[in-house]
Amino acid sequence: EVKYWEELKDIMEWTKTNVTSTLHVCWGAQAGLYYHFGLEKKSLEKKIFGIYNHRVIHRKVPLMRGFDDVFLAPHSRHTTVPTEWIKAEERITVLAESDEAGVFLAYAENGKKIFVNGHPEYDRYTLDNEYRRDLGKGLPIHIPLNYYPDDNCENKPLLTWRAHANNFYTNWINYYVYQNTPYEWS
Repeated sequence: EVKYWEELKDIMEWTKTNVTSTLHVCWGAQAGLYYHFGLEKKSLEKKIFGIYNHRVIHRKVPLMRGFDDVFLAPHSRHTTVPTEWIKAEERITVLAESDEAGVFLAYAENGKKIFVNGHPEYDRYTLDNEYRRDLGKGLPIHIPLNYYPDDNCENKPLLTWRAHANNFYTNWINYYVYQNTPYEWS
């Protein structure tokens, strides 16, 4: 369905030998799980849309350093790769998951391939903008879960995920890129 799938496959193939660690986010995670492991995405009856609780599964993995036992992160998607499919793939380790939103974070090859099924990069108003856009288009959309105080879209959205998002990206850059990338000094 994606016009640039062949080009994306070329990029993912290139990362196998030219990149220390690749971060696949949301649709990119679904694409990476399919390309590298043959795990297909599945359409959802209802969009996963809002802020969800996630449990840390593997605390000792450097990517999870500094995380609380439970943390919040945004999701916005109509498709998913089912948790049981990801867990059945022996080459993938699930690092954090949600009962409602499924696998949030998984990795393979000790962090050479990292898959984020949510949107830690979202700012305070990204879900708000998506919600208002879809309402304006007359699309079926529910209010983002756990986002607006009192579930009132006139209230300023609470920003509840930034600290863990910043921690995640810092851990990735430090432990999986900076400390693992071979450098040649001349």
